[in-house]
Amino acid sequence: MKRVSICILALSLTAGSVFTSCSSVKNANNTQKGAVIGAVGGAVIGGVLGNNLGKGGKGALGAVLGGVIGGTAGAIIGRSMDKQAREIKEALPGVEVERVGEGIKLVLGENSVNFDFNKSTLTPTAKQNLDKLVPVFKQYPDTDIQIYGYTDSKGSDEYNLNLSTQRSASVRNYLDSKGLAGSRFKTTGLGEADPIASNDTDAGRAKNRRVEFAITANDKMVQDAKKEAGN
Repeated sequence: MKRVSICILALSLTAGSVFTSCSSVKNANNTQKGAVIGAVGGAVIGGVLGNNLGKGGKGALGAVLGGVIGGTAGAIIGRSMDKQAREIKEALPGVEVERVGEGIKLVLGENSVNFDFNKSTLTPTAKQNLDKLVPVFKQYPDTDIQIYGYTDSKGSDEYNLNLSTQRSASVRNYLDSKGLAGSRFKTTGLGEADPIASNDTDAGRAKNRRVEFAITANDKMVQDAKKEAGN
């Protein structure tokens, strides 16, 4: 992952030189800047992240960043993702929503999507919160959603991996039962991998017990964006 960070930093510096050398881009909005970055380095990002994140970083962030369209088409996709991210925040205040590249990383902690202890059963609170996301997901049918389940470090690796797999499947099955196309969803259990907090404290372990969504453009959305861009 250090190699990925170095490559991203180098590309960021390259893109930064583009921004500082062009006043019109310097004054552009985020979506317009994204088009320039995509044109300058989309292929590089895609290659680096596809090769490196594909090997080790299999979490939501890796999935979102793994495929970069870039250019004007990427900016068109970015505008749609910007809008969807805002609507997710409005639907479920307090949820961690991050716009990354041409996708969205959505982190649902124990306060929003939780399970019965040592089980994969969604609690009533979890169902209520997922219900708030359903209308947003229905409004954007041309997105794919990868669901990742995580646990803390207590218990064996094998047990945690199986539990996280079952929990991500429970989320998918619940969303499917609400009328969302099951083909949009893929699930992965990552157990105790990729902790976002220390597993040495109760508070840290609670943060690590989470579900993450990686929301990306499906093939139709990509092709539509390319047509709109004139590609």
